[in-house]
Amino acid sequence: MSLRQEFLFLASQPESNFSQLCRRFGISRKTGYKWLQRYQESGATGLADRSRRPRHSPGRTDPAVEQQVLAIRDQYGWGARKIKRCLQRDERTALAKSTAHSILQRYGRVAPQPNSVAGSYQRFEHERPNQLWQMDFKGHYRLGNGERCHALTVLDDHSRYSLCLQACRNEQTGTVKEHLTATFRRYGLPERMLMDNGSPWGNDREHQYTPLTVWLLLLGVGVSHGRPYHPQTQGKDERFHRSLKVEVLAQRIFGDFEPMQIRFNEWRYCYNHVRPHEALDMNVPASRYQVSQRSFPEQLPPLEYGAIDQVRKVQIDGSISFRHREFRVGKAFRGYPVALRPTVADGVYEIYFATHRILTIDLRQPN
Repeated sequence: MSLRQEFLFLASQPESNFSQLCRRFGISRKTGYKWLQRYQESGATGLADRSRRPRHSPGRTDPAVEQQVLAIRDQYGWGARKIKRCLQRDERTALAKSTAHSILQRYGRVAPQPNSVAGSYQRFEHERPNQLWQMDFKGHYRLGNGERCHALTVLDDHSRYSLCLQACRNEQTGTVKEHLTATFRRYGLPERMLMDNGSPWGNDREHQYTPLTVWLLLLGVGVSHGRPYHPQTQGKDERFHRSLKVEVLAQRIFGDFEPMQIRFNEWRYCYNHVRPHEALDMNVPASRYQVSQRSFPEQLPPLEYGAIDQVRKVQIDGSISFRHREFRVGKAFRGYPVALRPTVADGVYEIYFATHRILTIDLRQPN
C-alpha cells in the first residue's frame, strides 16, 4: 500500500514521466493506470488487493456435499481419503480425494503439515484370519477419578480386525486371562499370538515363559515374541494404538472405567465396520475377518504324549532331571509333565510341552 501510494504521489507531480516511474517501480503501464483509476474512484482504500475469486463458480462442490464432508470430519476426525470412501460407500456420492481435502482446508479443518520422507519398510500380513493375533497394552491413561486405565488390545494380523479393546485396572495375568477367555469364547482360538517382552507375557532369559503363555500353549495357541526394542514387529497393533490415541484418548478425559469402556466399545465397532482402512484398499476390517473354527474348550484337555516320549515332571524350581543331570525348563511349567524327544544329532533332545517345542538340550555340553 505504501509503495502504491508513493507511486501515485510521484506520478501526480507536474512533468512526471509516467512510463519511467512504472519501470522504476517494476510494474507495467497497465497496472499503473489501474492503480490511478482506483485511487481516483475510491481514494487510498482502492489500492488494496482485491480478491481474484470469480463471481460465479459453476464447478464448486455442492454445499450439501461439503456439509457431509465436514460432518464426517467433525464426528470421526478422519482425513480426505477415508471421507471420500465413506461418501462413496454410504451416500453413493462420487468425490475426489483432492476435492475432499480442499473442502477441509477451506473450512479450516486441517493445518498444513511439514513434508516428511518415510523410511523404507516391508509390509507383511498372514494369508488368513486367525493365523496370528497381535496383543499388547496401550500404556496407561489417567481417568478423571485419578485411576490409571490400561487398554488391552488384540488385533487379527490378516484383517486388522479389533478382537479386544478392554479398559483394565492393571496388567496382571489374571486380568489378561479373564478378557482373553471372553475373546476366545466369542471369536474362537487363533493359531498363534504375537506379543512383546513385557509383563505379563515376558520373554527374558529367566522368564522365557510365564503362567499366561503356558496357559495359551495348553489351549493349543502358539506363542511368539517381538524382538526387544523393535515395536515395528507388532506394527499393526502399534498403528491401532496410534488411531486409538488420536480418535479416542485425545478427545476428552473419562471419569471412570464404565464410560471409558462404553467409548471403547463404540469406537471398536466403528473401527471394524465403518472406518475405511488404507492398508485394506479402503475397505473395513470386518470385510476380511471370519471367526475361528477352533472353539474355546471350557475344560483344558489332559496332556498326552507319545509312547516313545520320555516324560518328566517339572519340579517346583522349574527344572527336570534327565540322565542324572538337571535341566532348567522354567518355573511357569512347574507341576506339568514335559516330553523329551531325541533329534538326529546324538545326545541332543527337544523338550515339548503339549504340542509345542519349548527347549533344546545337549547332553554333550557340560553343566
